[in-house]
Amino acid sequence: MRILWCFLLFLAFALAAGAQTNRKIKELQTRRGVLQEEISASEQMLLSTKKDVRSQLNDLNVLTGQIDARRKLITAMEADVRSLDSELTTLKGQLAYLEKQLSDHKRKYAHSVRYMYRNRSIQEKLMFIFSADDLSQTYRRLRYVQEYGKYQRRQADEVMRKQEQVEAKQKELKEVRSAKQDVLAERTAEQAKLEEQEKQQRTLVTQLQKKQRTLQQEITRKRREADRLNTQIDRLVEAEIAAARKRAEAEARKKAGTTKGKSTAKAEAGKKAGEVKAAPVEAYKVDAEDRKLSANFESNRGILPVPITGAYLIVSHYGTHEVAGLKHVKLDNKGIDIKGKEGAQARAIFSGEVSAIFQYNGMTNVLVRHGSYISVYCNLSSTTVRKGQHVDTRDPLGPVAKDASGNYILHFQLRRETAKLNPEAWIKR
Repeated sequence: MRILWCFLLFLAFALAAGAQTNRKIKELQTRRGVLQEEISASEQMLLSTKKDVRSQLNDLNVLTGQIDARRKLITAMEADVRSLDSELTTLKGQLAYLEKQLSDHKRKYAHSVRYMYRNRSIQEKLMFIFSADDLSQTYRRLRYVQEYGKYQRRQADEVMRKQEQVEAKQKELKEVRSAKQDVLAERTAEQAKLEEQEKQQRTLVTQLQKKQRTLQQEITRKRREADRLNTQIDRLVEAEIAAARKRAEAEARKKAGTTKGKSTAKAEAGKKAGEVKAAPVEAYKVDAEDRKLSANFESNRGILPVPITGAYLIVSHYGTHEVAGLKHVKLDNKGIDIKGKEGAQARAIFSGEVSAIFQYNGMTNVLVRHGSYISVYCNLSSTTVRKGQHVDTRDPLGPVAKDASGNYILHFQLRRETAKLNPEAWIKR
């Protein structure tokens, strides 16, 4: 009975392991599929045929974004290969164990068959039983003959079941090997595409290097525009912070007044003794509703949706960084620039309230407050929301505008009060 239980437990483990292997392969395929779809969609975005510096610089940003995405895919593939290698090692160990068990069961079954062959006749069995010294021994020998027959049948069943397990494990091993070969082939193809894109990038860089003076002028122009835009955003954010503090102060005063109403005698005695003091209103930065919304926002760090609909590509990352291949050419981005396709819409990354809408350079810009956090959506052609309106996660805010180079680029920022945050650490990619 104990042996049977051990066998059933091992069989359950083997079946679960097989299902887990298939699920793991599918998960790896799904993850690579998402990355490949993003890259395929972004490859259609490099459409500029203009040769002016602005267009070429935009093309360089798009190409750099595509290269980053392809490198990320190749890195994921390399991780998948390592994972599949580990799975192969585990499966080989399980197969070796099953084959050893199969061999052991075959040996025992062969031994029982030889024994039964030597004692195959009914007469021999009857002689064995009735040649006993007493009735008790006769009974034991009868039971022995019966149990040995059952044992032989169990051994035959064990051999069949173990053979099926070995075949199933061999099939599983073959599937993992095939999956690994597929990943290796995909990685080779992606590496070739990456090298071709890096070649295009070097060509573009060479062309821009020949126009260094014009390029520097374009960078300076973009920096001035960004500075003016950020100044306006800063002013609106500060106004929103001031309004939030006023709400918090009003809540604090109301709370203090309620407490006083509930214990008038104690408050009066405290006034005379100088013991009871109201909490300073400066200590209150946001009210209870904003604190709750802020906590909800923080709990979604890393899984917030991308603030643009459809296929997208991040063409400029957060922070100060050099333009790929160009020395002494630096950009300072307070957010990220996301290139979308025609018809792309900006969308709210979380529920909140539209705190401001303003125009800059003919473009519409929207600020949405999520408690202490504020998300900023710039370069819209128009907006579908109004100031003070509540929006939910993924609600559309307006279509992304087409710029002078024919690109649809959303500039997105994220603030916690006046602190500027890296949006890529908050959105799910």
